[in-house]
Amino acid sequence: MSAPIALGVLAIALAWPVPLLLARSAWPRRSPAAALVLWQAIAVAGGLSMIGALLTFGLAPFGTDLLSAVVNLFTGGVQRIESANAIALCGAVLLAGHLLLNLVTTIVRAERQRRRHAQLVTLLSSPLDGGTRLIDSPAPVAYCLPGALSTVTVVSAGLIALLEDDEMHAVIEHEKAHATQRHDIVLVLFRAWYASLPWFPIAFRAQREVGMLIEMLADDRARRVVDDTVLARAIALVGSGRGETSVEWGEAATVREASSRIVRLEAVPLPRIAESGIVAIAVLLLAIPTVLLLTPVVAALAQ
Repeated sequence: MSAPIALGVLAIALAWPVPLLLARSAWPRRSPAAALVLWQAIAVAGGLSMIGALLTFGLAPFGTDLLSAVVNLFTGGVQRIESANAIALCGAVLLAGHLLLNLVTTIVRAERQRRRHAQLVTLLSSPLDGGTRLIDSPAPVAYCLPGALSTVTVVSAGLIALLEDDEMHAVIEHEKAHATQRHDIVLVLFRAWYASLPWFPIAFRAQREVGMLIEMLADDRARRVVDDTVLARAIALVGSGRGETSVEWGEAATVREASSRIVRLEAVPLPRIAESGIVAIAVLLLAIPTVLLLTPVVAALAQ
């Protein structure tokens, strides 16, 4: 029973207090890459721990490790199972199926919307240099439509009229970062998490925090080619030109969030040793449920 208890405690910790503390922390703005790795580790390890706790408890009457328990389950090695174990086993199967189904549904829906949007952009825009498309709109708009084979960056005539050349360069580099780093994949995963557990307040909070971290990562790419003051002006101009409920460079945002992006440009990045420690914690979070689930199997095979 030690494995189900340990996995259950870890699942509860990763479902509520740990992500809540991370969402309230200030350091992720100083190192968005490390924070994004940690958020992904929390999501994966949390889901694995939830399913693992139910699965190991449900299979406990069938064997001391997952391999022998599964074999006994399907071969009828155990004739009687307690109702609590049966409920836990059904819960594990239902939870795993629910998460997987929502992941597939979210991916299919996102790809369908992307293709439809790309078709509309092709019809309603004209080509610019570097695979960029221009839409004739007075609103300052810039966003990226990443795809498996091709990526389209869309800008508006209003944006070109609003920004200077160096500010426009910052926006284009920002959008290139979204495409090359495939931020859309990360966003889809967290949208699927929220779709699977909409009653979990932290699921929505995680989706919002990850979205902001991705914007900051793209800002860091733009900072390599323009000064921070230029990037700050671009963020401010695009944000103020769209209003309080605008779309901030392709992602839902408000002027307050744009202000947060500007303010964090003055923050001192975390030391490399601190970033390495955060990544090590993320690896540890993934390793704990994996070890708890697989160590008995390895030990049984080694005998």
